[in-house]
Amino acid sequence: MLDQIFVSLKYWLLGYAPAAIEPAVSILLTILPILLVFPILFALTTVLERKGLGRIQNRYGPNRVGFCGILQPMADGLKSLTKEDIVPAAADRTVHFLAPLVLLAVAFLPYAVLPIGRNMVVTNLDTGVLFFFAIGAISELSVFMAGWSSRNKYSLLGAMRAVAQMISYEVPLLLSSIAVIMAAGSLSTVEIVEKQAGFTGIFPHWYVLTPWGFVGFILFMIAATAETNRSPFDLPEGESEIIAGYYIEYSGFKFALFFLGEYLGMFAISGLGITLFLGGWSAPLPFLTWVPSWIWFFSKLLGLIIGFIWVRGTLPRLRMDQLMNFAWKFMLPMALVVVVSAGAWRFLPQGVTRWLVSIVFLALAYLLLARGVETRNKIAKRTYRFAE
Repeated sequence: MLDQIFVSLKYWLLGYAPAAIEPAVSILLTILPILLVFPILFALTTVLERKGLGRIQNRYGPNRVGFCGILQPMADGLKSLTKEDIVPAAADRTVHFLAPLVLLAVAFLPYAVLPIGRNMVVTNLDTGVLFFFAIGAISELSVFMAGWSSRNKYSLLGAMRAVAQMISYEVPLLLSSIAVIMAAGSLSTVEIVEKQAGFTGIFPHWYVLTPWGFVGFILFMIAATAETNRSPFDLPEGESEIIAGYYIEYSGFKFALFFLGEYLGMFAISGLGITLFLGGWSAPLPFLTWVPSWIWFFSKLLGLIIGFIWVRGTLPRLRMDQLMNFAWKFMLPMALVVVVSAGAWRFLPQGVTRWLVSIVFLALAYLLLARGVETRNKIAKRTYRFAE
């Protein structure tokens, strides 16, 4: 009953709607929870992130507004609403206004195909994964709109960095997902979760528990970190080089919309990672299946969010050349190896043989590719020349 409480609540409320407007009310009751839950999760994540980074950096973090700083997001929201909206005189005002709205719309749409719990998905498309990536690709357009419309060289440079980075890391992101699509035999996110819902003994059928799935999940999360411009891949913001990147000319609530869009994108791509590799809403152990499915989904999502925060507080920012070399010289070929390994896993006989073949194949590929991206410092003798 607890597992299906929100589904039951929807149909109970739908029973009071007049028949003429019942389809519209059904749509509203389906999308309204997404429009409320994930922005609230965004507010809580900002507090968790700032407190977590404070602990990592040996400081307190927000601790003035509310109990232990829990109301800090409310103060930040009010500040954003009351700050002056400044638009540069030379900016394209229409495109400048539309850019954050486009990013926000693109951030919300992928949730339509994410199964948050059993029977809890907005629409079960046969091509759900394809829809997710197709919608996500529009975010590059909104980023470029923001950088171009501002008529600022720093904004444009940040936008070009962001577009180059997002396109580069979309390729390994897609390829690591293809391995799961091959194994599941479907592009439907609902069917992919159902394929992982069973158990062998106490072990779940999650794809992350296979050699190719484990490596694919690591590649997916690295690429997801770059796609969402999170540290150490936050070069588009690069405050030490280009001040604040593509949204330098945004202030007040428009800046807050960019901030919200980035976090919603992080939640969405983490949700896809959970769906593809971590069994979606399924329980990790057979004796825990009594726990409501939506609790498992949000528990896994919280774990990935903590991972993002931990990485941000730990790793330094990469250089642009390191970022691109890593994408094209390591991530892309390694993702192709994962696809080949997943295909071999499918046709090899079950047992120890396919585990050994897959592990050895992936390990050799990693060693060879890692040697290729190593940077060897060749320090030449320095020569000083003076003007005569």
